[in-house]
Amino acid sequence: MRDKIKILAGAAIFLAVALFPLWYVRTTGKASIVPEPRLVNAGKECVNAKEYMREYHMTMLNEWRDEVVREGRRSPIVIAGVEYQKSLSDACMKCHANKSDFCDVCHNYLGVSPTCWDCHNSPKEPKHEIR
Repeated sequence: MRDKIKILAGAAIFLAVALFPLWYVRTTGKASIVPEPRLVNAGKECVNAKEYMREYHMTMLNEWRDEVVREGRRSPIVIAGVEYQKSLSDACMKCHANKSDFCDVCHNYLGVSPTCWDCHNSPKEPKHEIR
């Protein structure tokens, strides 16, 4: 039992390292911070509810891509009497024009790299003045 102190010290260090993520989040509150992307044309209706779009926008965009590019079905969709083109550039980016303030805020937070801009041109962003 002469190694009792070494074993207890090792167990304490292990627990401190293993539980670090839990107490870090608890003390800083960083995990509870959810990014809020900014809209250019706030107040305008979107093709779906905010909660749906937050979770399923990539599924919807992939379905639109398959219908338009692969199946050749370019007919617009009508939601609440408003007609929307099935297009990232011509529909979504009209309201969500500032990629860095809208798309990148959540994608960077989640650590994902969507492939949208592999085919689409990234929108021109307004230049911010440096003071």
